[in-house]
Amino acid sequence: MSTPEGIQSIYYSVRQTDYHMLTRGDYDAEPIVFVHGNTASAVFWEDVMLALPDDYRSIAPDLRCFGLTEPTPIDATRGVREWSDDLYEITWSLGMREFHLVGWSLGGGIAMQYVLDHPNTVTTLTLVAPVSPYGFSGTRGPDGIPCWPDYAGSGAGGVNKEFLKLMKEKVTDAGENPALPRNILNACFWKPGFQAEREDEFLDAMLQTAIGEDAYPGDSEPSPNWPGYAPGNRGVLNAFSPKHFRVDSIVDLDVKPPILWVRGADDQLISDASPWDIGYLGKLGFVPGWPGDSTFPPQPMISQTRAVLDRYVKNGGFYREVVFHECGHSPHVEKRNAFVQELIEHIRWATTYM
Repeated sequence: MSTPEGIQSIYYSVRQTDYHMLTRGDYDAEPIVFVHGNTASAVFWEDVMLALPDDYRSIAPDLRCFGLTEPTPIDATRGVREWSDDLYEITWSLGMREFHLVGWSLGGGIAMQYVLDHPNTVTTLTLVAPVSPYGFSGTRGPDGIPCWPDYAGSGAGGVNKEFLKLMKEKVTDAGENPALPRNILNACFWKPGFQAEREDEFLDAMLQTAIGEDAYPGDSEPSPNWPGYAPGNRGVLNAFSPKHFRVDSIVDLDVKPPILWVRGADDQLISDASPWDIGYLGKLGFVPGWPGDSTFPPQPMISQTRAVLDRYVKNGGFYREVVFHECGHSPHVEKRNAFVQELIEHIRWATTYM
């Protein structure tokens, strides 16, 4: 996989981890940091970086356990702080004292955690199809109430075992098997029917994900509660389980960077009826023993995010929501030009009027 002309590939060592990242722009230009999502890498940001005006400096790291960065173990008991702490060290080492922060999916959760820990360093925050502020699966209602005390139904135990096997074997085949990584990419990363020009490169980036209990997906624990598993303390999927991850306290920050929330209307991953959420699968009858809506309903991911952002505004912050129609989980890929336009407008408005 070659780096496009105009983008530089560099390595940096932070927190005992050799980090790979992509950069573009002059050192003194206005900085933007891009954080990718789960089973992805910085490659997914390349076209956005190239589309930005030359007066911006962009940085996109491969998170640990993804892309070309060293797969240092993830301590999930810290939530997503392994990554957000890495990000702080990276930006500090590169001389970025204030910057615009953009996070996609899991990267949106990391970005929210980063703002919680370092609010004075973030000029604007852009959330692209972000994970709910209450994590992924296992919560109910707009306030993210846990369905079970042990957070059963969230974390690594719910991963598709066949998909995991094919990821580990780095299978690039096309075919009818829905668990093939290529089919997962095309069914879940964007709205089915969208044809990514760089599909093979995106698939290669997906297959660079480190597989194991310290990486993706992580470990799991048995549970007496439906569906029979609870999150462990290691690895990627447990790091954004609601057992370990919760960032709704951004509403209480004294310093509140303006937020742009961008999502696709046809997102299959982050929605109020996500086929990747065990509660929704149980309701559809795909997972036996579902205890019902009163105990374990589908997680209202969009409603949870909106409720938190509405409180953010009530407490003195600002957010704007942009919904792209005919678009799935990756607005920056599916609607790149429109996404870049919205991002630049957000940055210029904030730096002019805030």
